[in-house]
Amino acid sequence: MNRITRNINNTATNQWKNDCMASVDYYNAWFINFAPPSFRVAREESIRKVKTAFQFTKNALLLDADTLLVHPEVLAVARQMTCPPLARDRLSGLSGVPSSFLKRCEESDGHSLPEKYRGMLQATLDVISKMLDKDILTWLSPNSRSPSALSRNRAAIVIADRLCGALADPILRNAQEKRQLKALSDWLSKHGYTQTTLLSHRDLKPGQYAIHVNMPCRLTEHSANTVNVSVDMIILPKSATHEELPILIEAKSAGDFTNVNKRRKEEARKMEQLRKQYGEDVRYLLFLCGYFDAQYLGYEASEGIDWIWEHRISDMEGLGL
Repeated sequence: MNRITRNINNTATNQWKNDCMASVDYYNAWFINFAPPSFRVAREESIRKVKTAFQFTKNALLLDADTLLVHPEVLAVARQMTCPPLARDRLSGLSGVPSSFLKRCEESDGHSLPEKYRGMLQATLDVISKMLDKDILTWLSPNSRSPSALSRNRAAIVIADRLCGALADPILRNAQEKRQLKALSDWLSKHGYTQTTLLSHRDLKPGQYAIHVNMPCRLTEHSANTVNVSVDMIILPKSATHEELPILIEAKSAGDFTNVNKRRKEEARKMEQLRKQYGEDVRYLLFLCGYFDAQYLGYEASEGIDWIWEHRISDMEGLGL
């Protein structure tokens, strides 16, 4: 049976307010230092994508189905050429083309599409062509001449900024996850733990930890079918037996309070699945950095979920590691 250690933070309600403020400060300090170089790289990549799309479409003058069949990835840039810029789901609703198809086009990575998709591409272009932003693509206005290098470059930068903005959140999330997992790994290494790569949590030995592990869970109590619940990190204490269930940790970061409260049920759902499969003694904790308020914390605590703040990573010691 997995050993139970004391609660870390979910019962320390008198500390929640101060911890929330400290976590926000910690996240903001990271953001100020990380975001500028990250966005510069993303912006340069976005400008390159826009200029490549201009090349394929003759500066948006040949934004047609023939071009998109050969270069479907141009669609991601074309959505940012409209006024207002079109989100993928919005374009799907206006054109009647499935959002999954639009996503496939945008992630095609240079692979062309079969002729059978011409109709769907044309439907999206019918919407886009009516909404092209001619204040930016000035050469598309009646009686305009071919674009100058200056006007083309100016338009590319504006469209690239729109494209980069759409990509900002996943860039930040991925960077935060890497940084959080490194912080945990560094702490564990200093305390004598070694990282391993494994296919099953059952292969973990005392004193080891692993990153991004799938924990198989039954869909229902009596079902033979299972679903993989992804866990960011699992740790088996040095004092544990090989048969014990490891400690499970989910890295969570957030740049605003709204989104975390919209998504707070995700962790509770994971906890429920893990308990059904591995019993009430399962040890599942969150590693938090950023905008997590008392409303979020209260909900997670009510579900029996505990957490560790990144700004006070020394609380890891409370896990008996």
